[in-house]
Amino acid sequence: MSTEPPDDRPPLDVRRPFTRAAGLRVGLGRRLLSDEFQQVMHGVYLSSSIEVTAVHRAAAALITYGPRAWASHASAARVLGVPIPTLPGEHVTVLDRKRRHRRTGVVCHSAAGGLIVTVEDVRVSAPAQLFVELASMLALVDLVVVGDHLVRRSLITRVDLRKHCAEASGPGSAQARAAVAFVREGVDSPMETRLRMLIVLAGLPEPEVNPVVTTGGLTRRYDLCWRKARLVVEYDGRHHIEREEQWESDLSRREDIEDDGWRVLIVTAKGVYRTPDETLAKIHRLLLERGEAGVPRRLATRWQPHFPIRGDYNATMAAK
Repeated sequence: MSTEPPDDRPPLDVRRPFTRAAGLRVGLGRRLLSDEFQQVMHGVYLSSSIEVTAVHRAAAALITYGPRAWASHASAARVLGVPIPTLPGEHVTVLDRKRRHRRTGVVCHSAAGGLIVTVEDVRVSAPAQLFVELASMLALVDLVVVGDHLVRRSLITRVDLRKHCAEASGPGSAQARAAVAFVREGVDSPMETRLRMLIVLAGLPEPEVNPVVTTGGLTRRYDLCWRKARLVVEYDGRHHIEREEQWESDLSRREDIEDDGWRVLIVTAKGVYRTPDETLAKIHRLLLERGEAGVPRRLATRWQPHFPIRGDYNATMAAK
């Protein structure tokens, strides 16, 4: 008769990340692990038939930190589908500092508490908490992109996000409060956020976001708009246009609104990433010409640390 205590652990599910030790314990030899399983991260495996997702990588990162830990920061952002720059490595947070330990490819944080949601049985930071966590990692514009996305997808309301940031303390809290002031509702894409931030950081009056404008008897929605100046600025990502009919419709829409006394300015990715000074110069000139209230004679320079700089538009305006 065996005197070994019964093994009450659940059977190994190779469709979810498991440690090398767990695999060896159920008879998966080292060669089998190497031949038929993929290594998600150091010492953690998954069936080769499974396509690795952000959820799998987060679960793999959490596997040695106990049931109360959760995926946080960039890991939580990837699980929730939040647009962030490429940030290598996984992040987890633990409540008990004694649970902190080093693992290859994992950054372990500690916190007194946390707001947690569960995605496919993996604990991750809730949207409000995630925003503050990312504030310790991202620059201002990238963080506003995150906030606009969270609100647009109804993962949190703008009011609740502001309230959470106002009450937050610790790493990232001050940056979160600065960024949340720029978060707006109804923003369709990260590039719309970046274009708007370029404009407002230069000190220009803030445009309406995705307003509905009626011209020539037709009602349509545009990216950014100043109604008094009758000026529309649209981000044009041609790679998003898949049908010739859509492109022709967009051209017709622009012609119609311009026939009604409006001006449409199209900005491409180049105008944001490579020549933001030229983009600002055009918008600045049009707002002055069209009598928009509150337009400064000289642009502020707050935008320059966040966008590539080419030329000196303020110096040109000062010489006029």
